[in-house]
Amino acid sequence: MRFQFLSGPAAIAASLTLAACATTEAPGRVASYAPPAPPPRPLVQPPASPPHMARPAPFAAEFSRLPGWADDDHAAALAAFQTTCRAARDPDLAGVCRRAIALGRVDERQARRFLEANFRPEAVPEEGLLTAYFAPVYEARNMPEGDFTAPVRPRPDDLPTADWTSGPGAPYAERAEIEARPAPDALAWMRPEDLFFLQIQGSGVLVYPNGERVKALFDGVNGAKFHGIAIPMREQGLLEDTSAESIRSWLAGHPGRPAQAIMNLNPRYVFFKLGPDDGQDPAGAAGAPLIPGRTVAVDTSRHALGELFWIDASAPALAGAFPTYRRLTVALDAGGAIKGDARADLYLGRGPEAGLAAGRVRHTLRLYRLAPIDSPSS
Repeated sequence: MRFQFLSGPAAIAASLTLAACATTEAPGRVASYAPPAPPPRPLVQPPASPPHMARPAPFAAEFSRLPGWADDDHAAALAAFQTTCRAARDPDLAGVCRRAIALGRVDERQARRFLEANFRPEAVPEEGLLTAYFAPVYEARNMPEGDFTAPVRPRPDDLPTADWTSGPGAPYAERAEIEARPAPDALAWMRPEDLFFLQIQGSGVLVYPNGERVKALFDGVNGAKFHGIAIPMREQGLLEDTSAESIRSWLAGHPGRPAQAIMNLNPRYVFFKLGPDDGQDPAGAAGAPLIPGRTVAVDTSRHALGELFWIDASAPALAGAFPTYRRLTVALDAGGAIKGDARADLYLGRGPEAGLAAGRVRHTLRLYRLAPIDSPSS
């Protein structure tokens, strides 16, 4: 879910293949983060890891050889692990998690020493792709009016419970068919381009004219495979810059049939439910709250939720992007477009600033899994 989008948001490229978002921080160090007392158990029971996970043969590495390792904020990285490690299902991480929590808050030197003593970097063999995502905040209405013509649809009663996202199967109905249906039970009304991006992110906050704020939470998917619209828009000569903000602006500037025809190129459709806005970042597929800049969505057929990964991302493909993202992250989410061994989607926070930065993240990625030292494979 990129926050449940992913198993059914967090995630999909805003650079679009549309699967990305971004951050407002500079790419080297991430702001210090003091962990709250970890919960006694995950907020939601995380899904079990695949019984026979097809993990690529790793290459052993050394921390000193990880690009940017010495420049990361290790105290913030360890704090993120302390806050979220109870959500991991991998028994190899349990002992490290207990030791990390018992350690409490530590300084930079102690945090780096703990990480280097308890983990071993393993390089995923091939290069991949880093994108980013965020929790959007959009205007909404209780009734259709003006530009607010797109219904936020609840989960249909006849939507099967099967998860088609990781296997074959006929979808419930594709986007074009669903959009053509009446919506007497609409939860809210949005601008069509906003709803489209909300579905890509999988979760977000709706703001009404009276100031009321509610969360739009993932509540089902039609089962169709995600298709990005950036490449088709470039091929049709509609846009050269296919960052998320450029695509959204084009859709807003071509309302009605032109925009709908482009959005229909992505047959995947997400249904929602509404809940109170607590002002916090959403929970990912692992059931633990996402931490901006420190959590990623991964392909859960290849990697386990709760694992630690060093991301080394450079060579951005989109204008205005930060040149590099190098930091330690925790895998807490999954996404319909996040497929492959060396594929990650970085969560960058809430609101328009995070969305603007996330839409520019499309970087070449070298990914390193941090294996627990006491792992049976060590």
